[in-house]
Amino acid sequence: MKLVLEDGTEFSGTSSGVSRAITGEVVFNTGMTGYIEAMTDPSYRGQILVFTYPLIGSYGVPAARRADSLDPPFESSRIQIQGLVVQNLVDTYSHHSATRSLAEWLDSEHIPYITGIDTRTLTRKLREKGTMQGWLLPADLDTHAGMDQSTAIDMSKELFQLVAPAEPIVYPGGDLKILLIDVGAKDNIARSLLARGATVIRVPWFDDLVRHASEADGIVIGNGPGKPKDLADLIDQLKQIMASFNKPIFGICLGHQILALAAGADTYKLPYGHRSVNQPVEDQLTRRCYITSQNHGFAVDESSLPADWEPWFVNLNDGTNEGIRSRLGPFFSVQFHPESHPGPRDTEFLFDEYLRLVGVSARS
Repeated sequence: MKLVLEDGTEFSGTSSGVSRAITGEVVFNTGMTGYIEAMTDPSYRGQILVFTYPLIGSYGVPAARRADSLDPPFESSRIQIQGLVVQNLVDTYSHHSATRSLAEWLDSEHIPYITGIDTRTLTRKLREKGTMQGWLLPADLDTHAGMDQSTAIDMSKELFQLVAPAEPIVYPGGDLKILLIDVGAKDNIARSLLARGATVIRVPWFDDLVRHASEADGIVIGNGPGKPKDLADLIDQLKQIMASFNKPIFGICLGHQILALAAGADTYKLPYGHRSVNQPVEDQLTRRCYITSQNHGFAVDESSLPADWEPWFVNLNDGTNEGIRSRLGPFFSVQFHPESHPGPRDTEFLFDEYLRLVGVSARS
């Protein structure tokens, strides 16, 4: 196999798996563990994922789960990435719950991968030039012919349709009803709400959200792939919800960007994004620092926030915005993943704070 970048750079490697030509945005993740959670995260849909840690696959993969379950460590019912790039793919795994190797899992879902790549060199290029389009091609295929034959996922509304449920799903829990707007939400968002006694109503982003919001006690906007500004219909519906109901709204990752756009702020694309489990963020009110899990390629332009909104968290590595709050209503969001999976659990308390606020709002 070979990896070809849009600037003409080629990396040669090996693969004993699926041999087919694919294309996607090449992005890197610096986590040492969590490959199962990352590869099933819908935010990676349509992308070729590079793991910078040199040994991937050492603890194998659990048995396949049912499509309708929420069992961890999977964050969705399938592998979401287009292709995988690693330096060393480990075949001899060791974990009490593992039933197959990473390569066997990739083959079972027809996901091509390449090993033997100098991922340090590749990552340095992506850091210097930003993420770029790439192609994974069989070694015996002419590069230009392979690029023409490669398959891709349309990074538009079609992409958002692919990662959202076809119809609403209800996970029974407690008395508080939380509307989870799904644009590719990780399953651990639903698990985190259920673990705290809430009933979760998971609906696709293109549904009648205003009607669902009228029947819920609170709204959570989950993560997902793609460009936030491509979701104009969702942004318009969210504006209506904010104007019609004073119910707590909590945005996560892409949901953070969607809430910001609905509030009147702007978003922009980062050069290479944040995809790791060790991003430090600071609460601007308490000045306390937390280590967070992140997976996003866009950010909120803090300078564009309206006067009735305020910054909440900031990234201590590059100063980008990591959270916002409304000064007038119970609306707030964070760019990082408080539900983790993978990553540290430092900010799980945000779910507790959110549900406390929902409870107060429901009783008033």
